[in-house]
Amino acid sequence: MARMSVQEVLPLGGLSAEQSGHFRADHLLVAEMVKPGSKVLDVGCGDGDLLQLLETRGIDGRGIELSREGVNRCVAKGLAVVQGDADTDLVNYPDDAFDYVILSQTLQATRQPRVVLENLLRIGRRAIVSFPNFGFWKMRLQLLIGGHMPRTENLPATWYDTANIHFCTIKDFVELCDEINVKMERSVALDLYGRPVPLNLPWWVWNMFGEQGVFLLTRGQGK
Repeated sequence: MARMSVQEVLPLGGLSAEQSGHFRADHLLVAEMVKPGSKVLDVGCGDGDLLQLLETRGIDGRGIELSREGVNRCVAKGLAVVQGDADTDLVNYPDDAFDYVILSQTLQATRQPRVVLENLLRIGRRAIVSFPNFGFWKMRLQLLIGGHMPRTENLPATWYDTANIHFCTIKDFVELCDEINVKMERSVALDLYGRPVPLNLPWWVWNMFGEQGVFLLTRGQGK
């Protein structure tokens, strides 16, 4: 497994600690990874909270959202969002159309995660991917003790009523990146409270105690 680097999640420039508290920890981390002035596509942008955060940094953000309700809420906020499906519509975007393409908490809901990841790095010069870690200790404990599919605050739906179809662990994702020659510029595992898991701990601790992973990716050599 490739080594992961971890940095503290700090209030972003232009935002007070109080203002930062209105946003999810993973969104703050993602926004901090994007250089101000960049052109960004947020795939599976939901209600547009991350796009609004990116706007505060002077970032030109566009979005794709599968649900019509989500698109309507984004448009009502003045955001440039269209309805689309990550599995079928990313192929229509040209190469290097964006500086960054973001897939936040959506990878596990796609039908072809590998193809989606490859498209992210074709469309954008960099990709940022975050997802819930199915190797998290609470997940393992619910399977071991309860004998049922886990449910957490980040994954509240029951097994028969969830959009998530491809759960993975942090280790699984890192192995996929190695397989398709994707370089990890930065990788952070966030714990149950949205804090980075310390850097000086071995990788299996990240896989055990990271509730979610956030990865800044670029194309490997030859891509």
